[in-house]
Amino acid sequence: MAETVASLAARDTETQLVQWHAQSLDNVLRLLTVSVEGLDSVEAEQRFRIVGANELKEARPIQPWIIFLNQFKSILVVILIVAGVISGVLGDLIDCLAILAIVLLNAVIGFYQEFNAEKSIAALSKMTAPRARVRRAGRVQSIPASHLVPGDVVELEAGDLVPADGRLLEAQVLNCIESALTGESEPVTKHAVTLPNKHLPLGERENMVFMGTTVSSGMGRAVTVATGMNTELGQIASLVEEAGMEEETPLQQRLLSFGRVLVWGSLGIVALVFILGLIRGMKAFELFMTSVSLAVAAVPEGLPAAVTLALAVGVLRMSRRKALVRKLSVVEALGETSVICADKTGTLTVGEMTVRSLYIAGQSFEVTGEGYGPHGEVRFEGKPSDTRHVAPLLEMANVLMGCNNAHVVLEEGKWKVIGDPTEGALLSVGHKAGGSKERIERELPKHHEIPFDSDRKRRTVIRLMPDGRLRAFINGAPDVLLERCTKIYTERGIRSMTEADREQIAAQNSALAKQALRVLGSAYRDLDNTVPAGLTAEAVERDLVFVGLAGMYDPPRPEAKAAVARCREAGIRVVMITGDHPRTALTVARELGIAGTEDKELTGAELDQLSDEVLQQRAPEVAVYARVAPKHKLRIVRALKANGDVVAMTGDGVNDAPALKGADIGIAMGKSGTEVTKQAADMVITDDNFASIVAAVEEGRGIYANIRKTLQYLLAGNTGELSLMTVCVLAGWPTPLLPVQLLWINLVTDGLPALSLAADAIDPDEMTRRPRPRTEKIADRRFWRTTTVTGLLTASVSLAAYLYGLSTASESVARTYAFGTLMFAELLRAFGSRNEIRPVWRLDWLANVHLPLVVGISLVLQFFILQSEKLSWFFKITAMPLTHCGLLLIVSAVPLVVLELAKGVGQRRRGLQEQAGIPDN
Repeated sequence: MAETVASLAARDTETQLVQWHAQSLDNVLRLLTVSVEGLDSVEAEQRFRIVGANELKEARPIQPWIIFLNQFKSILVVILIVAGVISGVLGDLIDCLAILAIVLLNAVIGFYQEFNAEKSIAALSKMTAPRARVRRAGRVQSIPASHLVPGDVVELEAGDLVPADGRLLEAQVLNCIESALTGESEPVTKHAVTLPNKHLPLGERENMVFMGTTVSSGMGRAVTVATGMNTELGQIASLVEEAGMEEETPLQQRLLSFGRVLVWGSLGIVALVFILGLIRGMKAFELFMTSVSLAVAAVPEGLPAAVTLALAVGVLRMSRRKALVRKLSVVEALGETSVICADKTGTLTVGEMTVRSLYIAGQSFEVTGEGYGPHGEVRFEGKPSDTRHVAPLLEMANVLMGCNNAHVVLEEGKWKVIGDPTEGALLSVGHKAGGSKERIERELPKHHEIPFDSDRKRRTVIRLMPDGRLRAFINGAPDVLLERCTKIYTERGIRSMTEADREQIAAQNSALAKQALRVLGSAYRDLDNTVPAGLTAEAVERDLVFVGLAGMYDPPRPEAKAAVARCREAGIRVVMITGDHPRTALTVARELGIAGTEDKELTGAELDQLSDEVLQQRAPEVAVYARVAPKHKLRIVRALKANGDVVAMTGDGVNDAPALKGADIGIAMGKSGTEVTKQAADMVITDDNFASIVAAVEEGRGIYANIRKTLQYLLAGNTGELSLMTVCVLAGWPTPLLPVQLLWINLVTDGLPALSLAADAIDPDEMTRRPRPRTEKIADRRFWRTTTVTGLLTASVSLAAYLYGLSTASESVARTYAFGTLMFAELLRAFGSRNEIRPVWRLDWLANVHLPLVVGISLVLQFFILQSEKLSWFFKITAMPLTHCGLLLIVSAVPLVVLELAKGVGQRRRGLQEQAGIPDN
């Protein structure tokens, strides 16, 4: 084994030059020292250590020194540094050291915040890494695509992203979209044949699959010949230096635009203060230093870091609740979501299909056992099936297992399916009915396959029988399958199907559907020489022998009903979209509370008869769409959006990608979803659970609320500082705050308290409010009213303390009073900023333990500064006793008390209005 790996390492350069498409399959396997059954786990691990991860190198890794230097990009910070240097040149060493020290401390804090946010976002990008199905020692396993090594045998099917470059061993109606490499948008048909021309261009290598391309249809098996940077995609990546950072979200762009307006407005006020100060005869340099400091204090420099942290923390919290956000822009849309279109199977239901009922040869059978395991039995009339049932059950088992690509494995004590969950359920009941997948694969080798198609609603596998004949095994929707059946299997043999047979089967199908069972029909056909060589669906899937029905039960998720109720309370409408039978869909929808007893479903056939205008009119009233094809999903999304709804759409198949792209929020299923669907989606639900979607909406609303409250907290503090300084200059009083004091206040309040608010827990009432309108601005009228009132209250108590100091003591003492009061007021106000509606005594203080801790430490530090003789020279204040500090703290609590009492009165008023049935305007 070690010799094999060593030889692989030695030949690494040589094998990179091999023209794999021109090699015979035997030679390909020989060069890679592997069999068609794949590598064993030990050899795969050894190769992985030599070759490395199957990943493209990051073009621009996080560079800490760049993040640190970016902290000094602001023109205001540059001016501040220049001002500090000028102070030192003019002999004011204290101001010089203080300013430069605070600028450096602010840069260190900003670096720490942004570096951690960048690491969080980088970690999130790796959480959605694609997976691959590989054959290791003859067994199919699902592994991270990054763990693939040369020699791995990979299974491919429609919807997969090709995880590495490979030479095809087998191809069945396989088509790949290779536009990522060749620029050609048309799918390329693949064949597992040797191509003798060594110099074929990439687009004509029909026996190869390439990393980063997409399987659009069919199935295939390929042996990996190159991974990572050795792939064709990797070679392109090595030639291209990817530039540009992660795109800013619409919210970040709006905040950036908002910030520019704020900066220029603040600079205008600062310029006014400077001009007025000159007119009043203030010293030019002192006035310049004050103006620069005021400009820095007026701009909420902590906002970008706070927004980044709010997004990063919120997205990480989503990931813990099984929702992986692939694009940060989706966070904003989540708070606006008014309609969630969810698939039934696996999302609203458990997703573990179990066949509960079989109908074969005119008789009904009950199936026991849970999940995908083989434990259980087939019962007839409440008793175990007897010998007379062996033949029909085995006939049904052969079709269910013959037309099946799933694998059931036991992992950590639980039976799991690798492949389609429905096929896993059919595989399980096939075992219970006496069949054997191993026997079928051994004695009836697969000859050809016609993959499932959402338009045909059926799938066919053609196998070679022991007598040399070909037999097509077909599973599909019963109503569609019946149309193509001309014969029926009975206990006495095969005979022509009568109209009475059709009615009986249709009645049984309806009866099973009423029990909320998903029903599949099974049939077969022996092929003769008249069948065209192409073995097309139209040629094969006709004149079928009907064998039976399988009724599967996929129970609603216990948490889904509560999640639907939460959506209703939050003003979000849930719409079920499924390919299942209308009665099955409606039964589950009513059980979950999506549809009422009077609601009706709309089928795909009925959708085809409606114009877009009529569908738009009916869309607000329809809660269940059944028997729909993926093409219908996009129409439904467009109809809902035309009515002004913000739509979230779930999907798992490759054909769902257009609908996911068309929705405001495309949500892919992490377990059952294809890699193409995940790449097209904005968000991936790792557990395929509807409750996780609702949790993501809640987190999205919480993130938006945290950004809004943080912005309000920062702007209210800046408003207070600007108001205090402007009033004093206009009145001709001495400057109440010196540059070093303003900078310190800005550093402390724009730092950790703001970040604690940005990472605050979600308000429990968040999901009781209506969705945020798409046109709502983050800074609306109420936002500005609260910000202005808060800023003026803070400025008023600080001004009162300052004027008291001027009238009773010296200018230095007055500044100390203003410095302490303003700092205390802004820190205390952080508690009230957690909620715009509820007062602090109605909040859960344990939900955000960081905020009391941060505010407490900051208050203690400020007390120490105000009392310390050693620090008084640094901040140019007069040290005062502890009792005076306590009095300043009491005075500074006035804005918080006033604002919270106003909230309490408002909440009581709203409560009385609700009791009286009066709407809150």
